[in-house]
Amino acid sequence: MAEEPKPIEDMTFEEALRALEGVVRQLEGGEVPLDDSINLYERGEALRKACQARLDAAQARIEKIVQGADGKPSGTVPFDADGPA
Repeated sequence: MAEEPKPIEDMTFEEALRALEGVVRQLEGGEVPLDDSINLYERGEALRKACQARLDAAQARIEKIVQGADGKPSGTVPFDADGPA
């Protein structure tokens, strides 16, 4: 019998992405029965959402460098900040 897949919340981003790629390959292969295809699609969608959430969280942590009048870095501000600090 097939082993239960690892829970998505326990996966790293890279593991979830590899799992999503595996789901896509299986679905594109066309050899999976309909009921299994539906289950694969649902897992793929959950994996996609988890990957997107992790990417969104990473983007929120990105900071951009603020340059002073002399062109040298003077600090950082959040990536999505509006205007100068």
